[in-house]
Amino acid sequence: MDLRNRLLQRLSQGDIHEMCFLTQGTENDSLKEELYTLISDENVRVSYNALWVFTYFDLSNNKWLYAKHDELIDKAIAEKHEGKRRLLLTILLRQPFECGNLRTDFIDFCLETIQSSHESCANRALCMKLAYEQCKFFPELLSELSNCLEIISTESLSSGLKTAKRNVMKKIFRYLH
Repeated sequence: MDLRNRLLQRLSQGDIHEMCFLTQGTENDSLKEELYTLISDENVRVSYNALWVFTYFDLSNNKWLYAKHDELIDKAIAEKHEGKRRLLLTILLRQPFECGNLRTDFIDFCLETIQSSHESCANRALCMKLAYEQCKFFPELLSELSNCLEIISTESLSSGLKTAKRNVMKKIFRYLH
């Protein structure tokens, strides 16, 4: 199967599910690796579609991406394409964050993105959730996240951002009290 040529095309949900099926299981790790390489392809459609496929991986196949955690964070921080950044953040949200392996640059990135009115609502909401997943280990970081969320309360927020903010604030409150 020539993955790159498939990813050059406009993909349907059926195409996505087929690619997930073809790459599932440890016997297909080489196909997963090929697909992962294509998230850095110079063609935006190819890289976007490769990322899109990864967002549909089931839980057991998604674990394969855990080893790519730091690389995915680096890509998310550096990515300029809004849609590709959204997909990278979505993939990261499906990964575990552990107390001993947190990256302050990614926490800072998430906090900055939350406050950036130039970022899409989806990316800001994803960063709220990702910031919580990283900060939940430390009460002082949860307080910082809470302050960050209070600061954006002065903005006119979309209903999606209001919901994400409210849900994260509930988690913070439960954790701190």
